Amino acid sequence: MLQSKLFGKTRRESPKDEVSKNAQLLIRAGFVDKASAGVYSYLPLGLRVLRKIEKIIREEIEAIGGQEALFPILMTKELWEKTGRYNIDILFKLKDRSDKDFVLGPSHEEIITEVAAKNILTYKDLPLAVYQIQEKFRDEPRPKAGLMRTKEFIMKDLYSFHENEQDLDLFYEKAKKAYLKIFKRAGLTAFAVEGSGGDFTDEISHEFMVKTKAGEDITFLCELCGWARNKEIIENSKTCPNCGGKLKQEKTVEGGNIFKLGDKYSKDLGVYFVGRDGLKKLAIMGCYGIGTGRLMGTIVEAVGDEKGIIWPDSVAPFFAHLIYLPSADSKMDKKVKSAADKIYQSISKMGIEVLYDDRTEMSTGEKFADSDLIGIPFRIIMSERMLAKNQVEVKRRGEEKSRFISIKEIVKFLQDELGK
Repeated sequence: MLQSKLFGKTRRESPKDEVSKNAQLLIRAGFVDKASAGVYSYLPLGLRVLRKIEKIIREEIEAIGGQEALFPILMTKELWEKTGRYNIDILFKLKDRSDKDFVLGPSHEEIITEVAAKNILTYKDLPLAVYQIQEKFRDEPRPKAGLMRTKEFIMKDLYSFHENEQDLDLFYEKAKKAYLKIFKRAGLTAFAVEGSGGDFTDEISHEFMVKTKAGEDITFLCELCGWARNKEIIENSKTCPNCGGKLKQEKTVEGGNIFKLGDKYSKDLGVYFVGRDGLKKLAIMGCYGIGTGRLMGTIVEAVGDEKGIIWPDSVAPFFAHLIYLPSADSKMDKKVKSAADKIYQSISKMGIEVLYDDRTEMSTGEKFADSDLIGIPFRIIMSERMLAKNQVEVKRRGEEKSRFISIKEIVKFLQDELGK
């Protein structure tokens, strides 16, 4: 991708109406644009990151048996009245031209359960796990923290249906492990923290917390065994109830959550099946959510620095950022630009994602500042000095030292780094 053609420009100043690190950096770097409070546009750089996050999520959820579907955002009032959730205060409500009442889904328990009721007939149809990556709408009274708390957002929500509690417990543990893999692959260390079930269930749920100074939650973590629990539900204690180790308070942000729903939605929406004994039974449910934009914001909060974003390799919009530095000598500049063009073509030909800063009007300092702000893993510099040595200067984002690699070896170098 030529940076001169990229839709979305970098900015020197942070937006005055944003205080969170993730919103400031993502807007300045041209990943997102703020439409209104709690509503953002994803520009090409931001969408590339979202697609990488979605790919990781799909692979790990399908590895535990999840099947992807897509359900309506627009749902009828009657459906939400069946579960007693029509009057919750976060709902966006609207009417069509015939004066029929609808809601915009903040989550999709109702519609997915209704569809499941038509397709689950006997125990042979269970267990069943269905997920989607879908837009959600919540009328947040105080949207804040950039992508962390918004009115419109994208979420992966998975719903599982089971014969009994024991089968749900088994799948729940699989989902917990899958979530930890998702966060690890996205470059984050997450903790499965016990929390309250909120409006979903009276049982203990699990929130997946990531340590960050910008965190909205306080989590107690055991330094020995990794046990963790949200401050909201922990008793006053300085030692771990699991191993006796010391508990440490950390500021965290929630990246995802999982709940055991039991039979609430099955009962409300009629998900009955014929059991092995021939009797009619209610399906037991679980739900499992990860906000993709929220995860994107969490990464920026957790691993950025004072210069800008530092994307993990797995979710970076591009793997390499090739920077052409114009020469003051016009004849030499043509040679430098030609060499940079050939490197760009060679890297692209091998299927390696590269953003090529081919801009001529920017100073060296401005190009380097943009590169640090955008946060692509590897910066490759082609300049008059480098061309004279038949080399490029390579620097990994977040590291201080550069290395010098011959032009003919740069593709192999990137291939080796991708394979690590």
